[in-house]
Amino acid sequence: MAAKMKKAPINTKVPTPLIITAKVLSFFSDEAAVKFAARLFTTPIRHKLPKRELHMEENSKVEFIDVHDIGKNIATYHYGESDRKILLVHGWSGRGTQLFKIADALLSAGYSTVSFDAPAHGKSDGKTTLMPEFVSCIFEIDKKYGPFEVAVGHSLGGMSLLNAVKRGFKIQRLVTIGSGDVVEDIMSDFINKLKLNTKYTSLMRQHFERNTDESMDNYSAYHAAAQVDIPVLVIHDEGDIEVPVTSAENIHKHLKNGQLMITQNLGHRKILGNEKVIDKTIEFITNDTNEITNTASAYLHDNIL
Repeated sequence: MAAKMKKAPINTKVPTPLIITAKVLSFFSDEAAVKFAARLFTTPIRHKLPKRELHMEENSKVEFIDVHDIGKNIATYHYGESDRKILLVHGWSGRGTQLFKIADALLSAGYSTVSFDAPAHGKSDGKTTLMPEFVSCIFEIDKKYGPFEVAVGHSLGGMSLLNAVKRGFKIQRLVTIGSGDVVEDIMSDFINKLKLNTKYTSLMRQHFERNTDESMDNYSAYHAAAQVDIPVLVIHDEGDIEVPVTSAENIHKHLKNGQLMITQNLGHRKILGNEKVIDKTIEFITNDTNEITNTASAYLHDNIL
């Protein structure tokens, strides 16, 4: 039996100079500390495109579109020629080509994919972003390039897709991989990483809510899951140190029509290239008989060594 994993923080380690700056600001002004923390929280890292993703980028039709709701241009990637289209959505600090192994498998199965660099990611505009902007991008892409049969999302991309479906994005099936869940928990983990007092979690949430005029908890994945009727496959690794596996379990619990696949020893990103994960994803997408109820029999546990 695998050892029970401890809950892990979602955000990556914060550099020491930023922690010191946050603590100094908090000594003088809560408002200054909150604005600093919020800026960090909404600023992804633009990683250099890895060589392993070059094939997908070079063989994609790249187009830039204006997402009117947020006033930003984003890069889109059209991979394959099939009219049966699947939308791929990357996670925080990811790229539109990050799910390239899944995209290759989908092309082999007769589909094409559309993906994008979210705002402040890859080739797209912006320095900061939040999940509502991911959701706006999904709707703009659907309007321009849809309809899509299925969508696959990693991490924040999975959360964003659940929220998009909740808000009317029409697809037949959804796959989430390593998705986060409760927005307040994500903020709390980040504040802990900054070594700030726990009160700053609420202060930062209030800061965002004043600017968006909407409760941040409305975007928690389990809330969206409860309003999603289509079949959803939730995949997560038991040892994910960035997003705890309890997120997947809670999302699955709230789904009306869900399957849960728990892997081992794959972490938060290696899971995207695992053969069993990809095979299960393709099987779920292509199997017309996977209408199921959300029961214990839908729980799959893969011991991947």
